[in-house]
Formats: sequence, C-alpha cells, structure tokens
Amino acid sequence: MAATEATHDVLVLGAGPTGENVADRAHAAGLSVAIMESELVGGECSYWACMPSKALLRPVTARSEARRVPGLSDAAAGPLDAPAVLGHRDAFASYWKDDGQVRWLETARIELVRGHARLAGPRQVSVGDRVLRARHAVAVCTGSRPVLPAIPGLADARPWTSRDATSAKTVPGRLVVVGGGVVGVEMATAWRALGASVTLLVRGDGLLPRMEPFAGHLVAESLAEAGVFLRTGVEVTEVRREAPGGPVTVVLDSTASGAAQGDTGSGDEIVADELLIATGRAPRTDDLGLETVGLVPGSWLRVDDSCLVTDVPGGWLYGVGDVNHRALLTHQGKYQARIAGAAIAARARNVPILDHGPWGAHAATADTAAVPQVVFSDPEAASVGLTAAAAERAGHRVRVIDQDLGAVAGAALYADGYRGRARMIVDLDREVLLGVTFVGPGVGELLHSATVAVVGEIPIERLWHAVPAYPTISEVWLRLLESYRG
Repeated sequence: MAATEATHDVLVLGAGPTGENVADRAHAAGLSVAIMESELVGGECSYWACMPSKALLRPVTARSEARRVPGLSDAAAGPLDAPAVLGHRDAFASYWKDDGQVRWLETARIELVRGHARLAGPRQVSVGDRVLRARHAVAVCTGSRPVLPAIPGLADARPWTSRDATSAKTVPGRLVVVGGGVVGVEMATAWRALGASVTLLVRGDGLLPRMEPFAGHLVAESLAEAGVFLRTGVEVTEVRREAPGGPVTVVLDSTASGAAQGDTGSGDEIVADELLIATGRAPRTDDLGLETVGLVPGSWLRVDDSCLVTDVPGGWLYGVGDVNHRALLTHQGKYQARIAGAAIAARARNVPILDHGPWGAHAATADTAAVPQVVFSDPEAASVGLTAAAAERAGHRVRVIDQDLGAVAGAALYADGYRGRARMIVDLDREVLLGVTFVGPGVGELLHSATVAVVGEIPIERLWHAVPAYPTISEVWLRLLESYRG
C-alpha cells in the first residue's frame, strides 16, 4: 500500500532549468516546494544540450575567427586538439554528475525526490510507492525528447540522437547528419571541425527554415567551405547496420532532386561510421499519468499565457517549458517558469485578477512576440521576433531593412573578410520593430539589444538617439536606422 507523505504547496515534475526556476520562484514567494527528477538534476541543457554543445562549438568559432586576424592567423592554422576539446566539453557537462545542482536545491531549501514521477489524480503525484499531494499547484516541466522518424531499419541501426552527438567520447571518421535545423547545423559544424568527414542531408531546400532565408544561405556556404557535404531536397528511405558498432548505410530516395554543395561522392547510398538524426522532438509526457487527469499520454500540454493547463479543471496543473510546445528553448522555458511561478504564488494568495495582459507579470508574451535564439554555427545566426514572411502573414504592413555587416568598421576590425548580414522588420503603422536577424561571427552578443528594442516596442525615432559606440559591430544599428530614415 502506498505511503502518503506530507503535503507541499507546489510539486514540480522535472528538475531541469525550467523546473528549477518554477521551484525557485514558488519558494521565494513563501510556498513549500518538492521537485522530482528521474535522471540528473539540471536536466537536458546542463548535460546533453546547451552547455556541452556550446563547449564543443566555442573552440571551433574561436579558431575560425583567429584565422582571419593578421598576426594571429598563422598560429591558428593547425587542427583542433580533439581530446582537449572533448575534455573541455566534459568539464562543462560536470562530468555528468549533478552534485552541484543538488547542493543548490539544498541551499534553497527545496526538497528533492529522486525517481520517476507520475500524476496520480488531481493534485497528486506518485514516485515509486510514495504519494505526494499539492495544496496549490503541480507543474509539469519534463521537457522534450528526440524523435526518430519511421524509416525502415533506423531504430535497429541505433543512430545518434542529440544526446549522443553532444556526449560522444571519440570523433567518428565519417558522420551523416539528417536534419537542417539548429541541432543538425551545430553538430555538423562541431564534428567537421574536430576532424570528421560530415555529410548533411536536408529534406527541404535549405538550412534553418525558421529564420530569414539568408541565414541558412550564409551558414550553408560556410559549412561547404569547411568541407561539409550538404545535400538538400533528399529523403532517407532506409538505414542498414549489419553489426553493432559497424558501418551504417543510409539509402536515399533516388528520385529526389538532391541538390548538393560539395562533392558527396555518395550517389544514392552513403556509408558512414555514425548517423545523427536531428529531425524533431516530442514531449516527455508519455509516462506521466496524464490519463489520471483526463489528458492523452504523450501529448503536448495546452496552456494559457500563465502556463496553466487549459484542459484540466480546477486551476492547479501547469505545463512549463518544452511540454507546452510554445518555444522549445532553454531560456524561454526559464522565462515561462518565472511567469508561472509568479502566477502560482498569486493564485495561492487568492489574487482576484492576475496581470495577464500583454507583457503582464503573469503572461508569457515573449513566447509569441519576441523569442530570441542564437545558432552557434560558424558564422553565428541570431534572431528575435518575426521574420519578414511571418510578419506579412500576420497582416502587418512592414518595411524590410537590410545591411551588409561586413561594411561596418567594427566588423572589418573583428576579422579580415568578415561576412555577415543584418535585417530589421519595421511595423510601418506603429514605427516599432517586429523582428531583427543578424548573421556573422560574434553576432550572438548583439541579440539582446534587438530583444530589448522588440520587447520594449521602442519607437524608431527614439532608437535614433541610442548611439552605438565606435568602432563596434553594434554600429550596424546606426546603418539600419539611416537606411530606414533615408
């Protein structure tokens, strides 16, 4: 018979960055919190995504930039020290140990419950033979997982997913990457620079389809120059691996157009040592007991702007982070967690009307209006808000302003032959920015200024008075505004 434990104000399923932030915000508001985790405290970002992937990529971009700086280029001409890079990655993944994260929970006085948590009815969660109850709220923060497409032979071939790609202990001789989104582009960049022969297969006609088209074009050019064999418009129809750990054969649709950059030398079959599938994600909700509260196991959770699940009565269940499918990014999950934590605390205090209007304290408005993202490729691609196409689809009357980043003095100093581009989307009716995109070395650090402009809905006339320091790459703002003003 299951033992019933002491009731907490808030129960959090999943101790990744999103869950930790929900727990922290609720606890800071004076509520008692227990958080449950079946793997490592710190979650996907800390051990298999953000931190290890960026640790792999930073030496790549640093070397690339150094090679374009006079006086330093010769010193950076050699190959990367792959064992050192992998060791650096291991350190940033905390050697896949969560002692530090656990100590933080202890210091914050948030109770940690190890084990697989499942909903067991309204305001109830079971972990093994234990049942925990929530006075006010249960927050599902279990994230998402990679999805393998239904390709014959794929599952038996044991391909890499994003976790394998960021934690591999050795550099494969030949790597095939399927998928032209963020994971596919970043891992193709990293493993090619570490010495692998990389073929990148894309079903569509370009890379980074959620960004402005020029972002994918510039990144594709750079990957090809680095020696990545890029094929677009191709379908994988079969995968074969005769022996565990042996070569893997990827069979392509012979009728596909298969436009290629670089000499793939592959025809309709490619043989590699490893295959990375980076084509999509699904919510980690398939074994969470959703059926006990009237939801479908394995489904995304529909939520309002406070991250309250709308399909469950009673106002107690929250879906925060990837599980709600609003914006599958760590920083957006943490943002939602701050919003949800504030909403949970307000509802616990019986606040009659929450501040749920646009940009209110209890509304995750940025999820739809101003999502920032950096792709840590070489060159970097960074964007916030709407693309030109998305703005027009939404019915806005817009003007698109483009600028060659390489023509800015700060970029010319940053690296010889600097290639990049900037775009801002102006709402002509309100004269505020709806979106901004940068592509080029080091542009990730430009993005927050754009995010502030979009979120703050700063009038163009006021932006004219935000003077960029000379000579920095940020002077691109002045060039964009000059183009707009004519």
